[in-house]
Formats: sequence, C-alpha cells, structure tokens
Amino acid sequence: MQLRLALLAAPLLLANTDPAPIPPAMKAMLDAAMASGNDGEVATVAKYARAAAPDAAPAITAAIDSWRKDRAAKREETLRNAGVFDLWHGRAELGGYLTTGNTQDTGLSGAIDLSRETLRWRHKIHLAADYKKSAGVVSREHYLAGYEPNFKFSPRGYVYGAAQFESDRFLGYTDRYSASLGAGYSAIKQPGVTLDLELGPAYRDTSFTDRTRESSVAARGSLDFDWKLTRTISVSQDASAYVQHYNSTVSSTTALNAKLIGPLAARFSYVVQYESMPPMGRVGTDTTSRASLAYSF
Repeated sequence: MQLRLALLAAPLLLANTDPAPIPPAMKAMLDAAMASGNDGEVATVAKYARAAAPDAAPAITAAIDSWRKDRAAKREETLRNAGVFDLWHGRAELGGYLTTGNTQDTGLSGAIDLSRETLRWRHKIHLAADYKKSAGVVSREHYLAGYEPNFKFSPRGYVYGAAQFESDRFLGYTDRYSASLGAGYSAIKQPGVTLDLELGPAYRDTSFTDRTRESSVAARGSLDFDWKLTRTISVSQDASAYVQHYNSTVSSTTALNAKLIGPLAARFSYVVQYESMPPMGRVGTDTTSRASLAYSF
C-alpha cells in the first residue's frame, strides 16, 4: 500500500520540483553576453551553457526569453517616444588622390548616408559626389542626392516613395529629376543578412547636354542587399533600374567594408551606370572604382 502511494505521488513531486539554478560561472558569462546586446553572442553562450549544465537548461532558456522580451519592450518604448531629430544613424565617406610631377591629377569622391527607423517609418537620405581633374581638364563630375521614405504596413512589407536628383555631363545629362512610388518587400530579414526589393512606377525629367529635354513615365525597380560576413567585414550590393521608352538607366554599386578602429572603416566600391540611349558622342556605360575611409555615427 505504501509503495503504491509513493508511486502515485512521485509525478506530483517531480512536477513541483524547481529547475536547477544556473551555475554562478555560467550565469556571469550569460549576463556579460546579454549586457553586450549582441543576440548572436547570447545564443552562442547559451548553447554551450546548456550543453555543460543540462539540468539548468530550463533556467537558461527562461533567462534569455526574459532578456529578449525586456529588450524588445524597451526598444518599442524608445521608438514610440523618439523626437524628429532622434534615432538618426549614418556614414560619411571620403576618398581622393593628388599627383604632381610628370602628371597633375586630382580626384575626390565623397558620400553621406543617413537613416532613421521607427515602428512604422524608415527614412533614407543619400548624397554623393565624384570629381576628377587631369592636366587641368575636368574628366569626371557626378552629383547625386536622393531621399526615400518607407511606411511599414507589415513586418516585411512596406510602401516606398523615392525622389532623386542627378547631374553628370560626362554621361550626357546636366540635370535629371526622378520620382517614384511603389511597394517594397524585405525578402531576407536576419541579424546578419538583409535583402529589400522594390518595384513601382516612376516619372523622370532629363535635360541632356545636347540641349534636348525628355520627360516620361518609367518603371523603377531596386535591390538593396547587405551581408555581415564577420564582425569586421561586410559586403553590400545596391542596384536600381529605370526602364522607359526613350532612355533606360541601370546602376549598380558593389562594396566591401572593412572595419579599422572604432567607427572608422575602409570601403572599396565598384559602380556601374548604364544609359541605353546616350546623346551622340557619349558612351553608354560608365564605371567608377573607389577606395575611401568611412566614418559611422
């Protein structure tokens, strides 16, 4: 009779048993990883902690779940209460060269990227300029300014607007204004890899160097891919296309970023821009290779 009662009571006793606590040394490592704010580091420490102390696995999982929920709540609160000038992040890029002696060449390239993201909105601003002068003759002069607001209606889907100004007389146009409105989708949205795709109608107005002017409706598509290979190395691929009846444009920027010290990084990029129908005497494809220093803020 006593044996039968013990067998019946055993499941109840086991159910009321508290999970084993996290060993102090492992808890210290887990706390340090959570303090860093790096989700990848937290996952790695938790993985080995569970393997080393399987009895404490429920407590480890509970601690990580609590940390993630608390972090998500704090982030949401920050986004809700942010002012217009808060949450801006960016990168300033500068590269150039100067030669004297047998040749006298000057080349400069610079870019500024700004972004701001809240619960529903994301804003992106891009400014860029290239200038090259050789033996007193300017051979490269390109300016670009763009602004893109995104309204996120789901975790992956959003509506975008895009406005852009370009000037590049060596590609055959002095002024080009573009505006577009369409839909975007975050096809990949992971801590180390992101891929955004956009598609929509556009309108472009171009003043060419031969004094002709063309305004027309176009279709716009874009791709924005970022991949963090390691803590210090990342690659990106940005591409866009305006397809229209008279002169279509395709541009692509492939870049490699290598973190140096603190916010400083070395950036190597290769830019290709294609015009399907450039003015007479102009080639359709232009390429630019850049090596520059980038400062993140």
